[in-house]
Amino acid sequence: MAQDPQNRSKSSISGKKVLILLIFVGGFSAFFLLGGDQYLNFSTLKTNRDRLLTYTLNHYGSILIGAMAVYTASTALSLPVATILSLTIGFLFGLWVGTAIILFSATLGATLAFLAARYVLAEVVSRRMGMMAKKLISEFHRSDFNYLLFLRLVPLFPFWLINLATAFTPIKVQTYVAATAIGIIPGAFVFTNLGQSLGRIESPDQLLSFKTISALILLGIFALIPVFVKKFRSIKAKKGEVR
Repeated sequence: MAQDPQNRSKSSISGKKVLILLIFVGGFSAFFLLGGDQYLNFSTLKTNRDRLLTYTLNHYGSILIGAMAVYTASTALSLPVATILSLTIGFLFGLWVGTAIILFSATLGATLAFLAARYVLAEVVSRRMGMMAKKLISEFHRSDFNYLLFLRLVPLFPFWLINLATAFTPIKVQTYVAATAIGIIPGAFVFTNLGQSLGRIESPDQLLSFKTISALILLGIFALIPVFVKKFRSIKAKKGEVR
């Protein structure tokens, strides 16, 4: 008996989702199983910084492309290595080139994670959402650019969690990309600048000062000003209608 084309199509789509899920889960697991976390850390970077710098000077183009590929993949797979990679890129390529690498790679990696989560999980998650979750998503969608920009700017929200959570909202891909790219810029500047002074940093605890974190939070609050203004006007308009 011939298989129904519609059922065949659904089976194919389901197979693609499983494959994408396996790629992401497999990549994340392989990183730790192969000891990636033992190689990508602060002490290893400090120990090998002169060797890395010399090698980069001799193979600048290939190392630049490699750095972009590694940063993109690590962001897409939600690996906990963004800080050490940002410092390394800042150390090897300097402030401006390093910031450009991080901006491009982090945005691309975050978009890949977002699209994968939306394609694989959004349908299942949306069916199981409660009314409260749907109300929160509806509120987010009214000013999704500003809310996402706030989340990107403030260094209190895990980058990977934002990638996954926003996949379950109706935010447009172009809005997601724009807010992500703009929101990454301040943090990229901070970490590439810190990477340039790697020789003076003895511990990861020295990376972000209270002033730096406060400045990023303040930028995030500024991103929400249009949301506050819109809400204020809406409340004022409703009061005018009641009168």
